[in-house]
Order: sequence, then C-alpha cells, then structure tokens
Amino acid sequence: MSRYADAYANYKGPGDDRPTALQVITDEGLVGKLTDKTFLGIEILRALYATGAHVFGTVRDVAKGKRAVDEIRSTTNGGKITLIEMRLDSMTSVRSGAAEFLSKTNQLNVLINNAGVMDTPEGKTEDGFETQFGTNHLGHFLLFQLLKPTLLASVVADFPSRVVSVSSMGHRYGKVRPQDYNFTEPGSYHPGRAYGQSKTANIWFANELERRYGNRGVHATSVHPGGIWSGLQKHWDPKVIEELSANEAVQAYMMSAEQGAATCVYAGLSDEWKTKGGKYLSKCVEQGLSAGVEADGEQVPIGDDGHAPWAYNERSEMHLWEDSLEMLGLKSG
Repeated sequence: MSRYADAYANYKGPGDDRPTALQVITDEGLVGKLTDKTFLGIEILRALYATGAHVFGTVRDVAKGKRAVDEIRSTTNGGKITLIEMRLDSMTSVRSGAAEFLSKTNQLNVLINNAGVMDTPEGKTEDGFETQFGTNHLGHFLLFQLLKPTLLASVVADFPSRVVSVSSMGHRYGKVRPQDYNFTEPGSYHPGRAYGQSKTANIWFANELERRYGNRGVHATSVHPGGIWSGLQKHWDPKVIEELSANEAVQAYMMSAEQGAATCVYAGLSDEWKTKGGKYLSKCVEQGLSAGVEADGEQVPIGDDGHAPWAYNERSEMHLWEDSLEMLGLKSG
C-alpha cells in the first residue's frame, strides 16, 4: 500500500494533505543527495532542483522561464538549472533543443515528458500533424529518440535511467486512431477525442519503451498527475469552467500544481519504480481498470483515476511506435 493512500482517499481540495513533489523528494531521502545526476523536465523543476542535481528545463518562453527559475532559486536550496528553448509542436525546435542539451552535457538520468496542449480547435502543427497528437505525442517521442543514446549511456547499477510520460485520465476520452491519426477524415475531428488519442499514445509510448529498453536499464512509466487548474483549460468553454468551479466534489478533487507534480516525481525518483516500468500511475500508485470510460457522455465517479480498457495493448503499442518512427523519418528506435 502507498504511504500516501490515506491522504489521497480523503481529499479536500488544493493544499490538503495530498503530497507535494517536494514532500516526495523529502520522504524518499533525496534532498541534496543527487548532485551527480542530470534531469530534464520543466514542470517539476523545484522538486528536482532540491535534489542537488543539474536540472534542464525546456521552455517556449525563455524570459518567462527565467522568472520562474529566479523564484525557485530565491526560495529553495538546490543544484543547477539550465533552460533550453523548445517547442514541442515543431520537430525542428525539438531537434534544436535536443542538440543544445547534448552540447551542454553527456549525461541524462531522468527524462520527464510533461508539456502539452488540451482540447485545441482543429488544426495542424507546422509539420502537418494534428495539433494534439503532434505536440503531446510526436514531439515527446522525437525528443526521446534523440536523447536515447544518452539515457542508455547514463545507466549505472544503482541508478537506472527513467522516462516519465505524463498522460492524463483524459486518455479515456479517445482511443488511438491508426487509420487516421491526424483526423483528416471529413467531420471526424473532436477536441476531446483528439486529446484522448494523444494521452493514450503517451501511455502506449511508455509501455513500449519499457518493453524495448527496460532490460537495458531505461525504465518508463506513464502518469496521470491529477486535477489541476492551469493553462491547459484555456480552450474550454468559460461556462463549463464556471460550473465545475462551483461543484464542491470537483473542487475537492482538484490539486495545487505542487501536489500535481508529486506522482511525476514519484515515478521518476522513488525507490519503488527504480527497476521497473510499463505501468500507468496516479496518486503515487499503479492504477487498475477504471469503473467506466468517459466517452459519448458517459461519466465515471470523481476520484476514479483508473485506466481505460485500451491502455494496455502490446500489438497496438508496437504499431504506434513503428508508425511514429515512420512519420518522423526515423529508421529505428
């Protein structure tokens, strides 16, 4: 049983007893203890920084990123932070950002793929991919492929490398569409289903990564961080946000950003997930099957963070991986 089980079972809203990412770091005994490690991931920068590691953060807006870093440095003791400009909706930008990262270090112990978009209007990235699939899946997939040799080279017996693929309970809104990843079929586009596809792809990516590289010391998990009000909801109808904000059950389920980062940190740094992967986590614990699927109006109880029936499918995971390589012009991976 998770040490946080009671806290997650008795949620009362942002700032309640559910753990923060920094609490996870403290509970794992890692504060100031990873000074020889290198991490890449922006959203949980404060907690990773507190370990004493060299943390690289990828940002779209460098000036905004620097302000966040200044605030972290002023309130938290830690290691080193380096910002790299990167847009995940541009494969050119991903390649440029990866090249900059590799020019600054030859080590990468933990990669946390967290940035993304949600429920966007119908559109395409500059590379011609559906916006959410291109940004949330292919951008992260390419980043991993470019950094894979470094992740493999950084493996040591007492510290295997890890990849955390940030998915969402929103994966239950849509299956992967191998016949039409980019919603080119007339009238097929639906923001929620496109988001669901991209978040299911995040799970499948981690599952297949574990299958291919777990025995070489690179382990991968997928994570639902929890309910967090953020810029992700900017495409939602304001009336929907207003209604949800007035719903006491919804508000009790929601977390602060610091709490939402906890499961990501747990997956990336806890001793429990040091040598295994290929599983979907939320609330700092592996999740089972959801009581229902949020599709076509069907809802599941608030607090049910379980996965959809399609979250594990070895054949489909392999097929998506191979298709992703082909879409990106990569020969192997």
